[in-house]
Amino acid sequence: MPSRQRARAQASAITPGRQAPDAEPAPVERVRALFGGHRLSPGQRRIAQYITDNLTEAAFLSITDLADRVGVSQPSVTRFAASVGFSGYPALREALQPIALSAVAGSPETVESRRNELQTAVDAEIANLESLRRRFADTDQVLGVGRELARSVPLTILGLRISTSLAEYFAYAARRIHPDVRLVSRGGSVAYDALLQSREAGGTWVLAFAMPRHAKETLAAIRAARRTGLRTALITDLTMGPLVDEADVALTAGTGSRLVFDSYSAPGVLSAAILQAMADADPERTQQRLEQYEHAAEQHDFFIED
Repeated sequence: MPSRQRARAQASAITPGRQAPDAEPAPVERVRALFGGHRLSPGQRRIAQYITDNLTEAAFLSITDLADRVGVSQPSVTRFAASVGFSGYPALREALQPIALSAVAGSPETVESRRNELQTAVDAEIANLESLRRRFADTDQVLGVGRELARSVPLTILGLRISTSLAEYFAYAARRIHPDVRLVSRGGSVAYDALLQSREAGGTWVLAFAMPRHAKETLAAIRAARRTGLRTALITDLTMGPLVDEADVALTAGTGSRLVFDSYSAPGVLSAAILQAMADADPERTQQRLEQYEHAAEQHDFFIED
């Protein structure tokens, strides 16, 4: 186990026998959860740290004042707000102000002492889902990606290493509504062969998953897809970097990182939303295939009766 992950294992160890009643998260933890799960640049981390350390003041600053206090430009503050899932700085400030007021009204130390490690992990995932919910205010990107993936026959789903489980889930569900879904869960030349065959068969798109720790094999596969003429839609926790740069479309969802291994509530919901968009893109095909599947399931007695 890498030293970084070992440290996470120790920090997130569950305290045995600890009873923790439901309680509102401490304001500082709520702010950390708001920013958690996002890959930030050094300048953006400075902004996040300043807001966390000076919450009761920072939540009421103008964009000009905050930029001056941190020593960054106003556009940097705007990009930071977008990177953590807000439409702009005013929306971020609006979310921070009630947290700041609760910090003035209550004692964070008292609240924090009543919370355990598992509740903290859930709080972080709730923040990831809230961030995704704000992104879903504009549905155009998800609907557009769903249409393109629905039209790609065959459709390739790529997920390597830790991202394989998300790719397998998506591929399993997509096969219910799409006529030719091909899962690629091995990297190297095997992935390249599969991508080339998909393109030669008429495929136009790959949906790739890239969760931390981000594999070099995934980056190589996305580049290989581009060389074959395939376009790539990427589901990742990243907002910038080579994976995002190489993809044609990047959809961001934060991962839970409070426990020794990451959790994927927001990427799972984002995946389900894209599946819905694919289903909506061709309702007649969707209905026909779902009916065929239900007939086969009944004929072969796939499932236990509820």
